Amino acid sequence: MKVIAILGSPRREGNSTILARAVLEEVAARGASVQEFSLGQLTYKGCVACEACKSASEICVLKDDLTPVLKAMAEADAVVFASPIYCADVSGQFKCFFDRTYSFFAPDFKSRLKPGKKAVLILTQGDPAVEDFADVAQRYGSALTKWLRFAENHVIRGLGLNEQGAVRKRSDLMKQAREVGAKLG
Repeated sequence: MKVIAILGSPRREGNSTILARAVLEEVAARGASVQEFSLGQLTYKGCVACEACKSASEICVLKDDLTPVLKAMAEADAVVFASPIYCADVSGQFKCFFDRTYSFFAPDFKSRLKPGKKAVLILTQGDPAVEDFADVAQRYGSALTKWLRFAENHVIRGLGLNEQGAVRKRSDLMKQAREVGAKLG
């Protein structure tokens, strides 16, 4: 099994990254090959609406640091998507990446990704209220299952995580991440 993590935090040790790594550690312990991509360390553009992916390519035709990420996503059996919530949505780095997944849609908007993939969506936020930004999890979760056709999607929401690394003190969230990793592996 091949599992990748796409890390949307600009912080190398951000809370969403820590949770994603807990998932990866668990699947690796079960024999999966794992790889992570830290979007904050890459140089890439958002979608430029050229539509070339609809006729000439199965992934985005732009050639930049996101090209190997998109290739790995196409080849993976499971993908961990992780982002903090900044200003009521995913990080800018994650949003630009996610827009480029448009290249996985055929002209009729059917997903070109192989069926049966599993997804994990990890979102962290400083706000402790569960209802705040719940729409972000719903929108991206729906995009993964309805549009990109992931067979399953596990959602982990980390609330009230203001300080960098605060999730390490949240045994409930760390346990949830490990349990999700065990389900994937």
